[in-house]
Amino acid sequence: MSTAALPPADLAAELAQVRARFDAIVSNTPGLVYQFVREADGSVAFPYLSDGCQALLGLAPADLHAAPGRFLELILPEDRGSYLDAMQASANALRSWNWEGRIWVDAWKDVKWINLRATPHALPGGAMRWDGMMTNITESKQEQQEVRQSRARLAELSAHTDRVKEQERARIAREIHDELGGNLTAIKMALAMLAVRLDGIGIDPALRERTDYLDSLVDRTIDAVHRISLDLRPALLDLGLVAALEWQVREFDKQAGIETTFSYNQRDMGLDEDQSTALFRVAQEALTNIAKHAEASRVSVKLARLRHYVSLKITDDGRGIRQSDRAKPASFGLRGMVERTRALGGTLTLSHAPGGGTVVAIKIRHESTGTEATIAG
Repeated sequence: MSTAALPPADLAAELAQVRARFDAIVSNTPGLVYQFVREADGSVAFPYLSDGCQALLGLAPADLHAAPGRFLELILPEDRGSYLDAMQASANALRSWNWEGRIWVDAWKDVKWINLRATPHALPGGAMRWDGMMTNITESKQEQQEVRQSRARLAELSAHTDRVKEQERARIAREIHDELGGNLTAIKMALAMLAVRLDGIGIDPALRERTDYLDSLVDRTIDAVHRISLDLRPALLDLGLVAALEWQVREFDKQAGIETTFSYNQRDMGLDEDQSTALFRVAQEALTNIAKHAEASRVSVKLARLRHYVSLKITDDGRGIRQSDRAKPASFGLRGMVERTRALGGTLTLSHAPGGGTVVAIKIRHESTGTEATIAG
């Protein structure tokens, strides 16, 4: 039997049961369940407000019924625009109204973050009604803020660690080059002088062979010192990023056996020493990854100083990088490249190269401005 056929008393009892069940559900729902109406003339009303109104907004339902405009006044001035824009967008498209913002709760002299979700319904005469819920998301927002701050502190620590590490590498490279290299050069000169004197007095051929061996050993050690010093920090970085990358590309071409070209549009990139060093390290890591994983036959390195930023693009024609490769927990090389770039306030993107392969694109802003130029080399 339908409710329309029930006697008035039974119908009232049935409605009372439905209302009791609804109130029980709403009372156990965290937040504020509400109806909001905006008339065609812009006036607003809250036909329904659950008891969660007091706990969330610091206002009794009766207060908001009497003065519905007070809700907009609760929203911080800097967040009101986004609230009204989200409302209008929901009304225009008849799509869910989803908004997050801050309110000032005078009862507790505190700011709260709330999330509003509501479903729109068009009413006769141009009015709109939303049925929805508001919840307190202050705790989750504070956690997000703490996570962001923690990440920012970690990024600062990582950048500081990189700077200290580069300074230490530079110090060790200088000491190896100056002290050890100088001592080895002195030993070589002493050996040469000794060989001349021994030749003058006539010596056992075995002894002469021994001095020749020591001379060649010193030569190999000098080469090793030079190589280690360059690996620690190329002295060409003192001459600028372009000079250092020119050297690195030549070394990569020779050691990896991969045809590599380098082009640039200006010698002066307008970067400070820390930026130049970090960008050089990113390029080194990108080339190392290509040599290890790309199976490439050609590589292009392009450096350009543009109007507001410096661009570095490293392109290979290898097998490309899969999304799963990027997400590997042990992909520290790629992660280090991203962190170095981020510490400089720049961006690093990976994309597929036309015809296959990978493009690593880095952009770092510089303070000075200039006209853009085409890449030349």
